[in-house]
Amino acid sequence: MLSEIAAFSVAALVITLTPGADMALVARRALSHGWGTAARTSLGVCSGLIVHATASAIGVSAILARSATAFTVLKACGAVYLVLLGFSSFRRARSLGSEPDDVRPLPPTRRVYAQGLLNNVLNPKPAIFYLAFLPQFIGPGDPVVLMAIILVSIHIAMGVVWLLTWAWLVSRARAQFLRPRWRATLERVTGAVLVGLGVRLAAATR
Repeated sequence: MLSEIAAFSVAALVITLTPGADMALVARRALSHGWGTAARTSLGVCSGLIVHATASAIGVSAILARSATAFTVLKACGAVYLVLLGFSSFRRARSLGSEPDDVRPLPPTRRVYAQGLLNNVLNPKPAIFYLAFLPQFIGPGDPVVLMAIILVSIHIAMGVVWLLTWAWLVSRARAQFLRPRWRATLERVTGAVLVGLGVRLAAATR
């Protein structure tokens, strides 16, 4: 049991550190509004993992894995959402410098949390991950429910720690080293990454 947990932890760490849509969204929030806003977005993202884990437990992910239509619909929604976020970054880049940082209003907490949540929930890949990846680390004699809870908890904890750390690193760079012109450039890069990830998700197959 301990060997399976250790093996899963190593694999989950690699997956957690791999750049993707969640990291791009958190970076965008950290650049535009600082660590606090990015942290709330990160918590929304990690809450999405809980949704996917729960869906796996009740069999929704099995339906998603077997139904091409369900997968395509969720994939299309996620792709559109990422592209819209990317265009929002482009708009933000154009407006950077037109208003001082100290008067730029902070977005509502619920909005940035919901944005992170939707960014994760509308991506079908975590659902497939939990459905196909987790069982490989549960042995025949292991308590299935307990092991699933432990493994999911490890993955979510890693996600929380990493995204909060990532948000802090990006916000520190924003505060100390980045002038408005460079922040605008990074907003454009982030926008391009989000649009690219949206296109990639739209082209993804199961």
